[in-house]
Formats: sequence, structure tokens, C-alpha cells
Amino acid sequence: MANGIPAVEGPLLGALDTPRAHAARSVGLALGGALALAAAMGIGRFVYTPILPAMAAALDLSGAQGGLIAAANVLGYLAGALAASAPRLPGSRRAWLLGALAGSAGTTLLMAGSDTLGTFLALRFVAGVASAFALVFASALVLDRLAQAGRSGLSAVHFAGVGVGIAVSSVTVSAASDAGFDWRGLWVAAGLLSLVVLPAVALLVPPEAPGVGAVREGRGRLTIGRPFGFLLAAYFLFGLGYIVTATFLMTLVRGEPSLRAIEPAVWLTVGLAAIPSVAIWNVLGRRLGTLRAMALALVVEAAGVAASAPAFGAPGILAAAALLGATFIGITALGIAGARAFNPAAARQALALMTALFGLGSALAPPVAGLIADVTGEFTLASHLAAGALVAGAACAWAAHRSTRRGGPEPAP
Repeated sequence: MANGIPAVEGPLLGALDTPRAHAARSVGLALGGALALAAAMGIGRFVYTPILPAMAAALDLSGAQGGLIAAANVLGYLAGALAASAPRLPGSRRAWLLGALAGSAGTTLLMAGSDTLGTFLALRFVAGVASAFALVFASALVLDRLAQAGRSGLSAVHFAGVGVGIAVSSVTVSAASDAGFDWRGLWVAAGLLSLVVLPAVALLVPPEAPGVGAVREGRGRLTIGRPFGFLLAAYFLFGLGYIVTATFLMTLVRGEPSLRAIEPAVWLTVGLAAIPSVAIWNVLGRRLGTLRAMALALVVEAAGVAASAPAFGAPGILAAAALLGATFIGITALGIAGARAFNPAAARQALALMTALFGLGSALAPPVAGLIADVTGEFTLASHLAAGALVAGAACAWAAHRSTRRGGPEPAP
């Protein structure tokens, strides 16, 4: 094993264990992480957004019910993050990752098998658990091994998987809808798409060396000082603010006859904007500092969420889609970088705590936003409240930056 990446075995093949081979394995590992996030997050977590309008129309779901289903997914995400924070878990990180991907694909497929609210809630809860495990273990596994190989810059490839999953699932859902598939067929298409990814991840993310893959991180003590406390608050408000647009954007588009023409392009725009976003925000993080870049990203996202109000028409919706996609994965990556830097000896616990607080904020907002839309007949007020939460999150990220300046160096992305 060299630089944290398993070497090619055997005397003859060992001669091929060159720097170029190490680089190829690092790229393959990053691609495996990207595919994992594409399946578990881009599809398993977020495909509900483009499918929701068809479900709501066929099953007569109210805005509050649609938000409740979204909240169940996020509550599962929160529960999964807390479970993943356990100091010791049996088995390897890779086994947990592959199991989470299988669970995500299975629950996506099963969404087509029922039409009751209770079943939807249960399935989306389990899907949320699976997506949290996939994010935590894929990030811990892939980012650790890339760092050991001196290829941390490939983390942008890893996180780009979320945008790829959103874009591919958007095209899949749009094509299936045009072909006449009902909402059940849309879930089946999404589930099969995520299932196909599983063997590719297993191939690209090989087993770790004996003893390395056991889930035994977390022996260090998690500490929450002033800067990390502000970062946690910022991440909670991020979850509270972004989820309204992330859940109801396509429902809003479907509800406005003047926006129907751009419907196929809206969720695709989110995915395409998300693909390069981590690389861009990593550059800004190196120039501005992680926490200042995070504050800027939250302000940009707030502008996008506010632009989703129907009064801004098609330009506003497309801007909202682009700004949402361009920021939400970048903010996630910046937050993860900050959490790992503030708690290097307990990185997985710090990441899980961040994910749990993000999940709590994301679970609170959709039912409330859906209820507000049911009462007011539109999502304008809910969008403005969500934008306000994101601005407050930016203030917390800036406060974390100020606190860090007084207490030591700021974490680098």
C-alpha cells in the first residue's frame, strides 16, 4: 500500500505501480465517490422534487402532505447521520457504503408499489437513512484516501456526483413523462437508474487494506468551541432555508401555466449548475477562506431562493434553479471542510453532527412551507422566509470566521 491506496499485488504487476497508476486509482476512487453520491443523493434523495408534481396531481396531495413526505426523508437523513456518528460500527466503511446504496435504490423502486401516505412516509424515511449513510461513509472513505494519496483536489469530482445525479434523473424523469409513464413509472425508472450504479461503485472503490476499513474512527474527542458552534448554526440555517426551493421548485413551476414551457429545463438547470460548483467554491475558499466563502455562498443562495417567487416569472425561476444548483453542494463541501478542520481527531463525528443539524433544519421547513402555500395559494411567503434563514446562516458563517481570526487559523477547503 502506498500513499494510502492499495498497490497492485504480485512481483510483475508491482512494477506497474507507478505514479501514473497511483493517479489513475485516485481518479477512479473520486469517480466512484461521485457515482455513489449521484445514486444516493442526486437520485435517491432529490428525485422526489421532479416526481412530486405528478404524484400530487394523481393522488390529490396537498402542499402540506407533499412537505410531510419530504420531511420524512430528511428525518431519516437526520437519524442516519446520528447512527453513522457512533464511535464503533461493525464491518468496513465500504460495506456500509454499498449497503446504503442498495437501500437507496430499493426504497426508490418501492415508492411505485403503494399510494398511501403512511407507506410513502416510511419509505422516504428509510431512503433518508440510506442517503445519510452514503454521504457520511462515501465522504469519509473517499476523502480520507484521496488525502493520503495527496490528491485532495479530486474532492470536487466526488461532490460533483450530486449534480450529475440530479441532471441525469431530471432527463430520465422528463423523458419517461413524455413517453407516457405515470408517477409510478417515474419512480421505477429512477430506482433502476440508481441500481445500475451499484456495481460501478463496487468496482471503482476497492476494499481497503486489512484493518484500515474497520469503522473505528472517532477515538478523538469532539469539541465545540465558539467558531465550530457558529458553523453548526450556519449549517442548521442552511438546511432550513435551501430545502423549500429544493422540495417545491417543480411544484411551483407546474402550478403556473406561464411556466409550463420551461418545466423540463428547470431541474436540469439545478443539476448542471451543481456539477462544477464544488470546484468553484473550493477556489473561492482558498482565496477568501472557507468560512467567508461559505457566507458568500449562503447569500447567493438566498438571492436564488427569493427569485423563485412567481412574480419574477420564467427568468426568476431559471435564476433560482441556477443559483440553487451553484451553491447548495458547494456549501455542503465547505461545511464539511470546516467540520473536519475544527475536529481532525473526530472528523466523522463532527461530520455526522453537522449532517444531523442540517437534517433537523431541512425537516422543519417543508411541512410549514407546504402549509403556508395551502393557506396563501402560493410559495412567495415561504420562499422569502427561507431566504431570510439563509441570510441568517451567512451571518453565522461570518461570525465563525471572525471568531476563528481571534482564536487561530481558518480551515482551508
